Amino acid sequence: MIGRRGFLALAALSTVSACSIGDDAVTVRLGSGRVGGLSHTFARLLADAAAEAGTVRIDPVITAGSCTNLDLLGRGEIDAALALSDSARESRTRALAIGRLHECYLHLAVPAESPIHRVEDLRGARVDLGALGSGAEISAERVVRAAGLDPTADLQVSHRQLSDAVSALYAGEVDAIMWGAGVPTPGPDIPRRLRLIDLGGLVTVMRERFEFDYHRVTIPADSYPGSPAVSTVGVPNLLLAKPDLAHSAVSAITELLLQRADGLAPTRTVGFQFLNRRWLVGTDAIPIHPASVDVYRAWHG
Repeated sequence: MIGRRGFLALAALSTVSACSIGDDAVTVRLGSGRVGGLSHTFARLLADAAAEAGTVRIDPVITAGSCTNLDLLGRGEIDAALALSDSARESRTRALAIGRLHECYLHLAVPAESPIHRVEDLRGARVDLGALGSGAEISAERVVRAAGLDPTADLQVSHRQLSDAVSALYAGEVDAIMWGAGVPTPGPDIPRRLRLIDLGGLVTVMRERFEFDYHRVTIPADSYPGSPAVSTVGVPNLLLAKPDLAHSAVSAITELLLQRADGLAPTRTVGFQFLNRRWLVGTDAIPIHPASVDVYRAWHG
């Protein structure tokens, strides 16, 4: 695994020429996620929109995901971060929200012919719960605990990035894998080789046990061609900023979310939900940055 500091050297370059950005524009280092993932794709699209607008410069930073982003934000090595809201609430990093973005859909997959049909059936199984440093790692462990299982005692747990986890499942090295992403997630061969397990029945237990507003959401039928609809757990993704980030930069980013929402959704996903602009302010326990509040009030009164 690449070290956390190593990720900072892999900042992704916008595909839009930086010459369109004003000389006085603030540069914002945005912790995103792994290349190919929904968060990193969103960060790249936001960077492109910022370059076109010329009001702020955004440098996406490749990371392992939410928990790594929050750690980097707390150390001042990035200026803004994408993070799942349950990870953000549990983190000691002080951050302010710019807005609520897309919903992260938790997926639990097993081989198509596996005898596993419920989370409870995982007892004694080899289960990959997502990459270390990702927000899905926290959410996935909570799913397991909500089903009455102790990850340390009842499962043989591993942590891989998704492509490696899928390969391990195909090779018979693990019995199940869990990840969080948009829908559809590219890579896993669903339903021909893999089958999704319904997680929706655990949402109420998760809400009560972890005192967090997890959502019951549906992966629609044929999201993975030929696959039936499956209910699962949804976790909002937040765009966060360090408290001392320049108000001009926060205002500019907030305006981009409002003005260019349609261009910030990867076309392959159906799980992107921030297109409803009213949901941007639904940041739960994370306070909204004052500069963003001013922009939202100007838009909505």
